[in-house]
Amino acid sequence: MPELYEQYKKEIVPLLMKEFGYKTPMAVPRIEKIVLNVGLGEAVSDKSVIDKVISYMAIITGQKGIPTRAKKSIAGFKLTAGQPIGVKVTLRRKRMYDFLQKLIKIVLPRTRDFKGVSLKCLDEHGNCSLGFSEQLIFPEIEYEKIDKVRGLEVSIITSARNKKEGKRLLELLGMPFQKST
Repeated sequence: MPELYEQYKKEIVPLLMKEFGYKTPMAVPRIEKIVLNVGLGEAVSDKSVIDKVISYMAIITGQKGIPTRAKKSIAGFKLTAGQPIGVKVTLRRKRMYDFLQKLIKIVLPRTRDFKGVSLKCLDEHGNCSLGFSEQLIFPEIEYEKIDKVRGLEVSIITSARNKKEGKRLLELLGMPFQKST
């Protein structure tokens, strides 16, 4: 298993049990999944863009993405129901921890003018959503091989019951949150 998972089992679980007063290790919050999503408005006119994004998402995550489809038809956008308009990848278990470790240790520090992850990314259930304006911050992506710079969203889903538990879990895993002033 990845070193981040080993750290979670050996160090973080006992620390959170003591800090929040959990009776059993199964009650301790954990990361359930990580979802990466790319919205592609240009896929309406160019179908090949979906395949390009699926390939670079596979390079980033090590797992093939699936197209997301429009739920409704919107005439103003020339969009019909069922038409592919994005790509998503859901990571679990080993790939999830590998990706999280890469995100924390490599990708976030490569972000321009990075001063820490904003606390606004946390929702009331302790989940964290991060948006990136370009896929180039991932070291696997070669600038020469991309056709267009596209953004993506990363959602880290936890089993925490509230914002405080989720924040503490992510902090202990190494998420660099902004210092509150």
